[in-house]
Amino acid sequence: MGVCTVLIDTNITSINTTGITAFSMPSWQLALWASAYLALVLVAVTGNATVIWIILAHQRMRTVTSYFIVNLALADLCMAAFNAAFNFVYASHNIWYFGRTFCYFQNLFPITAMFVSIYSMTAITADRYMAIVHPFQPRLSALGTKAVIAGIWLVALALAFPQCFYSTITMEQGATKCIVAWPEDSKGMTHLLYHLAVIALIYFLPLMVMFVAYSVIGVTLWRRAVPGHQEHGASLRHLQAKKKFVKTMVLVVVTFAVCWLPYHLYFILGNFQEDIYCHKFIQQVYLALFWLAMSSTMYNPIIYCCLNRRFRSGFRLAFRCCPWVTPTERDKLELTHTPSLSMRVNRCHTKDTLFMAPSEATNGQPESGQDEVLMEP
Repeated sequence: MGVCTVLIDTNITSINTTGITAFSMPSWQLALWASAYLALVLVAVTGNATVIWIILAHQRMRTVTSYFIVNLALADLCMAAFNAAFNFVYASHNIWYFGRTFCYFQNLFPITAMFVSIYSMTAITADRYMAIVHPFQPRLSALGTKAVIAGIWLVALALAFPQCFYSTITMEQGATKCIVAWPEDSKGMTHLLYHLAVIALIYFLPLMVMFVAYSVIGVTLWRRAVPGHQEHGASLRHLQAKKKFVKTMVLVVVTFAVCWLPYHLYFILGNFQEDIYCHKFIQQVYLALFWLAMSSTMYNPIIYCCLNRRFRSGFRLAFRCCPWVTPTERDKLELTHTPSLSMRVNRCHTKDTLFMAPSEATNGQPESGQDEVLMEP
């Protein structure tokens, strides 16, 4: 009876290959998979790079919320550029071509990027929760925002370090492998516990927190629309804008959850039933699930463009060199024009009508209440 080879996962799980599988597929099939992954990488890198440019190149777009969006876009861009392409090549051939140093990187960065992505979403959720549910509480300053972002990256690197630390290059029957050689124990529990802890921390726990927070936010916002809590004029428009922004971020979170769930379930199942890797079709299953997971990196720019007027204007300006894109003067004003004082909505005296506007007291520093540029009606 031949030795069954475990399909490689350089993202979450350990790798314990005991043989060599000839990952042979027809040329046309390999070309189709390569085209699918290439399209994913191009859309994700271009879209997220454009989101970063729209926010950082335009002063009006720089708010606490938008800085977390930049952090999310940067993580998604790097995930698509470094992990999707290289892991596709590895999974297609089961041979590691990229050297020892990149083997360490490939076992460090995916967990880091996933942690940064989902905790950037969680930070946006927390910022919206404080702005809407507890508007009188102190808010994040620009320095505090940068500290939170730096903390997210540091914790992400610490969480991914064990897998990087145990990474190594091996030669098996003439083929180079990039594996994670976990310490030996009687039941192989070390890598299983680490794997389950990672999935809990980068998927289930933050999603649970965001579900509860957005539920409370939704109840708070939609309660203001009942009789006795009607808003008028600018306050009503701002309330509608807040609702629209919350819907946008909920869609972002749900998209992430749907894309990554099958991938996580696949490797959880593999940890308890390793013979699933012995089936002949497992390579196609893995490539499909990995593409779905990686596709989460390309949807956010599309969501922003479809649901946010200022991001649409930014995309038109970014792609104005394309013959089918014609930016207007209004698109430029959307990203550069600062509303006059008469158009700003100041604090009201009740919690139900509190909508923070930009204030000269901040000296141009973004406050988490200054997010009307991302929440137009």
